[in-house]
This record gives sequence, C-alpha cells and structure tokens, in this order.
Amino acid sequence: MNGLEAIVSGLVDCSAKIVTGVPGYPITDLFESVGKKIRHEWSVNEKVALEIALGSSVCGVRSAVITKHVGMNILSDPLVNSITHTIGAGVVIFAGDDPGIGKSQNEQDSRFYGLIAEVAVFDPATPEIAYLSVIEAYKLSEKTSTPVIIRVTDRLLQSKGTFTRKNDAVQVKKIDKNIWHLTMLGKHQRFHADPYPEMTKYAERSKLNSYEKKGNIGVISSGFPSNLVDPILPDDISHLRLTVVNPLPVDKIDRFIKEHSRVLIVEETEPVIEKQFSKRVLGKLTGHMPYGIVESVDIEKAIDNINIDVVNRIIVPQTIEKRGARPICKDCPYLPIYRAVKELDVPVAGDVGCSIVSSSPPLSLLDAAFCLGGSISTACGFDRKGIAIIGDFGFAHSGIPALVNAVFNKHEVVIIILQNYVAAMTGGQDVPDLTGLIKYYIKDTVVIENADQPIIKNLLETKLRSKGISVVIARARCPRF
Repeated sequence: MNGLEAIVSGLVDCSAKIVTGVPGYPITDLFESVGKKIRHEWSVNEKVALEIALGSSVCGVRSAVITKHVGMNILSDPLVNSITHTIGAGVVIFAGDDPGIGKSQNEQDSRFYGLIAEVAVFDPATPEIAYLSVIEAYKLSEKTSTPVIIRVTDRLLQSKGTFTRKNDAVQVKKIDKNIWHLTMLGKHQRFHADPYPEMTKYAERSKLNSYEKKGNIGVISSGFPSNLVDPILPDDISHLRLTVVNPLPVDKIDRFIKEHSRVLIVEETEPVIEKQFSKRVLGKLTGHMPYGIVESVDIEKAIDNINIDVVNRIIVPQTIEKRGARPICKDCPYLPIYRAVKELDVPVAGDVGCSIVSSSPPLSLLDAAFCLGGSISTACGFDRKGIAIIGDFGFAHSGIPALVNAVFNKHEVVIIILQNYVAAMTGGQDVPDLTGLIKYYIKDTVVIENADQPIIKNLLETKLRSKGISVVIARARCPRF
C-alpha cells in the first residue's frame, strides 16, 4: 500500500469518527480517500475544521484534521489554546508540507508548530511508519490531552510499503471539566508539570526513532529523506532515524553526537532539528544540505564534504522563465475581467486562488497577493481606491471578516468576487453561495455574467469614481469542472 492508504487505514483502525479539512496540495487525495469509511467534510477554513474536531473530542469522539502547510497558519489559534485548555478523545492533525513548492505559495515547515504550540510532532518516513504514527498519535493525544501533528509530504503519500494492521479501538474519554478549577496561569503550569514531560519521555523511548551505530561518522534524518539515506550510506556511517521530532529526543541525539566525530542532519524543509543542536552538527546552516526538498545527490554531496566545517553554497533563485510558465487557462471565463482591470490605472490586490496566475506575464495584473482571502484587507490599505479580486472560495474561507472590517471602518474599495461555485485550484470542491449575504450587507452590489471587456471596464470605472464599497459578483463556470 502507499502512504496515503496507510494513513487512512490508521484512521479506520483507530476508530476515528470524523475527519475535517480544507483542500490543497498535497493532501486533497488523502482527504478524499477517506471515502465512505469515516464521516468527513470539507470545511470553509482550517480554523473551523480544527474547532469541529475539538468539539468532537470534548464528547469523546476521535477526530482528525487534514490540511496543507499554509492551513496550519489558519488553525494555529485554536491549536495553541487547546494545549492548556485540554481535550477529551484524541485529535490528530495531518499537515501536508510541500518541499520544493510544487503547488503552493510558500515552503514553510509545519514542524515549527510543534515548537510554537508545544505539541508532539511525528515526521514519518515510510507507509509502515506513517500507519504506526497514526496509532501512536491517538494514544499520545489522549494521554497528554493535547492534539498531535503528523507531517506528511507528497513523496511519503505516494511511496509504497507494507505494514501489519492492528485494531486500536479503545474506550476513549470525554473532556475533564475539572480543568476549569484552574486559572489560565494554572492551566499552563499544569501542562508543564505533567503533559509536556510525558511527551518528552515518549520521544526518548519511542521505537519509531531507530538507531544503528556503525562508525565514527553519523547521519541524523527525519521524514521521507530517511529513505534516501540508507541506500547511499557507506557501511561505516551510523544512522539515527527520527520520527518523533517534537519534543526531540534530546538525550538520544546528544549521545549520538558524542559518539561520533562528525554528524550530518538530513531534513526537509528548514533546519528545525539542526537549529536545536547548532555548532555541533552539519546541515543546512553550514551549507552541506539545501533548504527545501532533499534528493539523494544532495546527501551524497554532503557526505563527500563531511570533513569540511562550512561549504560555500551558491543559491540561484528560480525564475518563471527557467522553470517554465504556468499560464492562465486559455478558456478561462474571467479573462475579460482581468484584461479590463489591467487597463485601469489603480492598484490591484488578489488572493492565492486561480487569480494568482494573472500576476505573471503576459497579464502581470496583481500588485500583491499575500494569502487566501487576503485581497480585500490588502486593498483597504492602498493609498487610493483600488480593486480587490477574490474567488468565492477565498471569500468564504477568510474574506468575510475583511469585508466586515471594510464596512465598519469606512474604507474605499471595489471588490470583484469571482463566483464559479468551486474551489477550482484544488480540485473543484463545492463552495457556498453567499450572494444573499453580500447583497444584504453591501447595497452597492452588482451581479454580472458573461460581460465583455468594454462593458466591464466601464462598470469598474464607474465604481472607482463612487464613494464607499462596491461589490461586483462575476458569475461564470470553470470549464474544468
């Protein structure tokens, strides 16, 4: 089975009853593979997804959240607070990272949320370890009364392996309301008196972290790159494979470092492990390993330079010209709108849905596109009345608060909502129709369908001259869905 099937098997065998999530690479297929086996729903955003899972936990129902790495930013509020709040039944968050930025707006490393939220993080290397990580994560979540994060990547999900399934159905607990006898400070003190030390003990004794002493040189790896290390390691180089990466098994790693004269850290995407043992190990910070995705050739080169303290590394930023253009679809129904906006001399903010592809040549339309749902707030910061372009999924995801803020603080902005009723960038999932809500809240709302470029340009010029907030809902069907 592949890693994707291993994780779904783990969820079934742990009797998880509800799975929530938000689509995006590389986890869309993982979520959809849950199929009819477990109740599941696409949520409008990741914060809502985790809050539903936490609500299930309160009532003694095991749950899971599946999100891509940038979704961790959205759910971080309830995540961080859930640690000292405590939970009931186990909650596992699958964070899909994108080393190499194949289909994402950044290359952030979800393992950092283990440090921020003080939760356990698993970084499995194989389908077998992924399956066992799910089993172990639910047990640890319930023992510490905190969510647990499992980091996955596309290469892990697609990799093949074998594993023995087990039934981990247990009588799970509901939340202990005695926690409310403690102050907020008391809750944090309780966490560091009991649950966090328990996580630390687990990390040190977990059999998911394996160690082979072979020589005077050592390699420490985590996640999928562990698979790349073994086939190319000489027989006289030791290898410590880490799955539990937060809290780190500090004593185990410390012993490993002391037993070897040189130690190389192999990890994707950022130097999360390396930073915690800086000056004692080699890796990204010393130029031996690249940031982002790790390939076998990178490990081989690092081993060749193992006796050099610092490797001079030249980083050449990738250009669209070198990578190859990913132009907007030729039959996109919104091309007349993009071209009309392009003719206007105003700043334009977009989000990271399909409209993001209008930012590069030949359209070069957008001035900024920071995050999903962010265009309205960004445009409200312009020095004059500009345009915010947002998809209907981005609007439902996190654009509504920005609209409320724009009205409340009397901003000047023209908002174009691209209403195609699907999350087109992530596979065509259904999107709620919020036309009634928008019309009720913004009186200057116009709905257009199949308008040509001159008409759209004239409409937008009129709206830009008017005072206040104007909304243009542009309805069209994506030909792909």
